[in-house]
Amino acid sequence: MNLCLGGIRVLSGNANRELVTRICEELGVEMVISEVNRFSDGEISVSIKETVRGADVFIIQPTCAPVNDNLMETLILIDACKRASAGRINAVIPYYGYARQDRKAKAREPITAKLVADLIQVAGADRVVAMDLHAAQIQGYFDIPVDHLSAITILANYCKGFIDKNSVIVSPDLGGVTRARTFANILDLPIAIIEKRRPKANVSEVMNVIGDIDGKDVVLVDDIIDTAGTIVKAASVLKDYGAKKVYGCATHGVLSGSAIDGIMNSEIEKFIITDTIPLNEKIDKIEVVSVAPLLAESIRRINEDESVSILFD
Repeated sequence: MNLCLGGIRVLSGNANRELVTRICEELGVEMVISEVNRFSDGEISVSIKETVRGADVFIIQPTCAPVNDNLMETLILIDACKRASAGRINAVIPYYGYARQDRKAKAREPITAKLVADLIQVAGADRVVAMDLHAAQIQGYFDIPVDHLSAITILANYCKGFIDKNSVIVSPDLGGVTRARTFANILDLPIAIIEKRRPKANVSEVMNVIGDIDGKDVVLVDDIIDTAGTIVKAASVLKDYGAKKVYGCATHGVLSGSAIDGIMNSEIEKFIITDTIPLNEKIDKIEVVSVAPLLAESIRRINEDESVSILFD
């Protein structure tokens, strides 16, 4: 039984054990031995093989694909720890699934980001640690403490290795301007914005670029890259407006459908993602930077009742 760092216990489901292993290495603790299996009908079975009584438990699990399975694993692990008398249960969710439905945009739509927040709380979590939520206001859906970390600094520092002071940071839409501005401030670079509009019904979307990118390298910055359709089209438009090289980065590499093929056949030189979601194959144009040190430091600070705000201020 490992009692390092005042009783930290780290548990994981099956979603991203490689990231959890890196976090444990950073903390100098062993992952709690547990089994997350399936019954023959697909129901999830959890068995925790070590005591967690009175411990500060950190359940680390992104709710990436298969989303429903990984979400249920998380909820069942939380319930198991609650019934095992854990002292405090911290749900560390590097990628928070169902976050894109965060409001009612039209009649009879669900707000799944709120639904998942309710499920996590009812299961028994005392705190949530998340990274680059699709919308910052999702923190308000919880009635328990939420530490909202960001990988923007990690991604920006990584980009220093291949861009210069003549580069421009680009937001792929108006909603991502704040993110792009934060990224640009770290690198002391200007920003540009891609403005999208549909002139009339049944007419394809038109993209305009607000800002000077002619003859400059550009970096597209987003929080999630899913099908990559928007990013691939944006890269083509930036080239049309005179950009020399187009790079991209996002915290969460969902990469569903034909996303990888789209990136490989696009104008993008390279795309940087983090390991909040596992990338199970090596892709020439895609590079991965780890958020394990940031998550490990946040876990250490939470355990020792130190300020976490210094990590995202």
